[in-house]
Amino acid sequence: MSVADNNVRPAPDNELVKLAKYTAKYEIKSELAYSTARYCLMDAIGCAMLALQYPACTKLLGPIVPGTIVPNGSRVPGTSFELDPVQAAFNIGTMIRWLDFNDTWLAAEWGHPSDNLGAILAVADYVSRSNKSPLLMKDVLTAMIKAYEIQGILALENSFNRVGLDHVALVKIASAAVAMQLQGGKINDIVNVLSHAVIDGQSLRTYRHSPNTGSRKSWAAGDATSRAVRLSWLVLKGEMGYPSALTAKTWGFYDVLFSGKPFCLSRPYDCYVMENILFKVSFPAEFHAQTAVECAIKLHDKIKNRLDKIEKIILTTQESAVRIISKTGPLHNPADRDHCLQYMVAAALLFGDLKAEYYEDIVAKDHRIDALREKMIVEEDKQISKDYLDPEKRSIGNAIQIFFTDGTCTDKIQIDYPIGHKRRREEAIPLLLEKFKQNMGARFSSKKIDEFIALFSNINQLESMPVNQFMQMYCN
Repeated sequence: MSVADNNVRPAPDNELVKLAKYTAKYEIKSELAYSTARYCLMDAIGCAMLALQYPACTKLLGPIVPGTIVPNGSRVPGTSFELDPVQAAFNIGTMIRWLDFNDTWLAAEWGHPSDNLGAILAVADYVSRSNKSPLLMKDVLTAMIKAYEIQGILALENSFNRVGLDHVALVKIASAAVAMQLQGGKINDIVNVLSHAVIDGQSLRTYRHSPNTGSRKSWAAGDATSRAVRLSWLVLKGEMGYPSALTAKTWGFYDVLFSGKPFCLSRPYDCYVMENILFKVSFPAEFHAQTAVECAIKLHDKIKNRLDKIEKIILTTQESAVRIISKTGPLHNPADRDHCLQYMVAAALLFGDLKAEYYEDIVAKDHRIDALREKMIVEEDKQISKDYLDPEKRSIGNAIQIFFTDGTCTDKIQIDYPIGHKRRREEAIPLLLEKFKQNMGARFSSKKIDEFIALFSNINQLESMPVNQFMQMYCN
């Protein structure tokens, strides 16, 4: 074989081509997917507005150079910022993710598909303000369905966390695909930008785990979605792609990061993820703990006057929760606390609720929280773990039983499906609307909030609205 033969570029990886064709050509026909997407959009915007009440978040927002305004730039909801799409994606993605209150997907890998809205809204607003024919909100909803599907299907059987990588790698991949499509990119362009997302440096999970848990986990998704927009811009400028980014021997993604194991895809790309998305309706808590918090709140009245009589608290949960959010010892900051199963349960037992402010230092100083944590025993239930991975169930079960020094105990309270689960969707929607009202209340009048809800309640009106008009509604 000649030297020239060795330099022949391979055909693009089949998985990249599949993703690109799905993004560019696949027609979404599911009314349920579109109906769910509007609630995901509404909820994400509400989460972003709530985050603006936290200085640790707002200090990271705005342009790199203070005072910079980009003509016809991307707007950042709830602010006066008009930024280039790359920086706007970081801003929007960070706001949505900051309080760990946005929607969730759990499988072999977990994540938060609404993180992709950083790229989707930033790019769609910029394109709509720059062109005579703006994109419509149906284009945004379609991009959401496809981004959710890409991130979620890749997460079903492929555990990035087990090789130490953070799930925001999937946000980068999904956002890169839809950002390119929204800017008019063709299949080959999408393949190229996906190759860049694959070979880009991927984040380690260490900032989500002791002893390094910190606030980067609140802006990591914003960073990923921003990077996706930058990569799409580079490809639109003519930057080449890398066809065997996944499969290249020695230097490809599979060999370097996945021990040579290719992605396993158990379902075709359609709209399965959006139809089955998990909403965080009641608690800003890491999703593996949602049902545990619900159990704790049910027990609050029964134990609130017997705290000093508690001998032990048995928490029964899934393997994933044991591995990622079971923590003992000191917790150093809000980011540490909102990913600690024992802390979340202790706060819910004490106060009968769980709010974002309960993770702050002023509440964490309450000595009763750590006293309860020290009495907790976390155990895996094999059946709960099995049901968690069952594609027909996708449960996220937890159980709590409390034992007292006098030999008595509470009933064992077990909840398998959180209120944001598809199996409890009808119950969840009214509460999701109430959550949106509360989250928006700090920045908008009740009259304005009613206008937002009326729009989200009329899917035909929402879908036909130009994106730039939609974004204008949220500008200060």
